Amino acid sequence: MAAFKSYETVRKDRDGNEIHLTGRAIGAAEGSIVVMLASLGRQGSDFDDLAERLALKGYRVILPEPRGIGGSTGPMKGLTLHDLAADVAYVVETQTTAPVTMLGHAFGNRLARTTAADYPALVSRVILLACGGLVEMPEESMKALMGCFDDNLSPDEHIECVRKGFFADGNDPEVWRDGWYPQVMRMQSSAVRKTDVEDWWEAGGQPMLVVQALDDVIALPANAHDIKKRLGERIALAELPNAGHAMLPEQPAEIARIVQDYLTA
Repeated sequence: MAAFKSYETVRKDRDGNEIHLTGRAIGAAEGSIVVMLASLGRQGSDFDDLAERLALKGYRVILPEPRGIGGSTGPMKGLTLHDLAADVAYVVETQTTAPVTMLGHAFGNRLARTTAADYPALVSRVILLACGGLVEMPEESMKALMGCFDDNLSPDEHIECVRKGFFADGNDPEVWRDGWYPQVMRMQSSAVRKTDVEDWWEAGGQPMLVVQALDDVIALPANAHDIKKRLGERIALAELPNAGHAMLPEQPAEIARIVQDYLTA
């Protein structure tokens, strides 16, 4: 099995600030490319299992880290999703051969769609794991989500928030006990609030696969049903039982199968 290889690149934003962007890649250099964008305040390693499975099938997978994780640095205030999409686009331009498949999980689904909308020549299709952003989550789910980033909670209180917000009943949340970055969460949440949903909801006209966990209490299934109803045949919808918002550690083999089937169809 090929090993993950690290990369680093630097770009300048519109104000002349240096943005250091880091991440990892796996798979054959000549393989079709999939860029994976992680959930709110989380790191690219959440995709390690899926990336390895795709690499074994001949794909090359790029796992960028957002500003504030790993060696990625840059201004963290006053950003929109368009600013963060520019980071992703620069990684695509410097580390891959476009166009690529853009895969986003949870928060990453917003960023994947923004990147596709802003840089259509770089993105051939989009895969959404947890297609949230339009239908609001219940208040209890929002409390659980915010609790995952609350350093003042006890370990038991914290893991209970992870369980309630991210995992279906009966699935073990321990695999996601760690890996929460509050500063990154605040930066990304602010960027979402500063960006109109209409800017990114339809991903600039690119075809999309939506993988919807049926027990997701944060990105509710109504979001996936809405986009399927709006866009019809441009959307392939796969519903995933026995999985919540975390999804990746809950149903790794099934998610890999669904993604691989879409990539080869």
